[in-house]
Amino acid sequence: MTDSQLPSNGPDNTTDPLPSTPASAQSTQSATKPKRSWYKKKRFLIPIAAFLIIGWLGSLGGDNPDLVGSAKPTATATEAPLTAAEIAEEEAAVAAQAEKDAADAAEKVAQEAAAAEAAAAEAAAVAEAAAAAAAEEAARGTVSQQNALRSGASYLDYSAFSRSGLVGQLEFEGFSTEDATWAVDRVIVDWNVQAAASAKSYLEYTSFSRSGLVDQLVFEGFTAEQAEYGVSQTGL
Repeated sequence: MTDSQLPSNGPDNTTDPLPSTPASAQSTQSATKPKRSWYKKKRFLIPIAAFLIIGWLGSLGGDNPDLVGSAKPTATATEAPLTAAEIAEEEAAVAAQAEKDAADAAEKVAQEAAAAEAAAAEAAAVAEAAAAAAAEEAARGTVSQQNALRSGASYLDYSAFSRSGLVGQLEFEGFSTEDATWAVDRVIVDWNVQAAASAKSYLEYTSFSRSGLVDQLVFEGFTAEQAEYGVSQTGL
């Protein structure tokens, strides 16, 4: 069918207007108008929520200095290289400290040596004093030893004795060998004089040959030298 064959819309060949939409249909269309998409609304909600969260964190950080400090960026300090003068100064300080430490150590060693020497000297003095006291005590002797000493001196006042003869006489009186020996060692006597007195006493009541008198004195406890000296004093 050609254009000339299209049916005519009216007597004047004009197009009839479209029928108007009823009012109820318009209200239905306005009621079913599509809403704004959810992601378009979040364009406004997300920034607001972020702003509120930042404000809340800021209020917490104001009460806690650690949180505030942790939020701040840490600046990294870069040390400048030391100059030659500074290096020399540090080396000099280290050397001075080492020298001081060595001097302190040497002084400590010297003090310890001096203290040890003083302690040794004090110990020696104490030992010497103790030895002197012991010697004095030994020289003074016990009561028994003092009695033995007096008794031995008394015997020598009226008779002649050899050393061993006087010790035997004191033992006969009841003194111990130790006390008798202690007393005889401290009595003031010349044993040669005692040998001469004993030889003279023998010749006053009997006759002896020289050798016989020497043997008698040795038998009494005099040494051979003391006996020879004693007999020679008699003229034999």
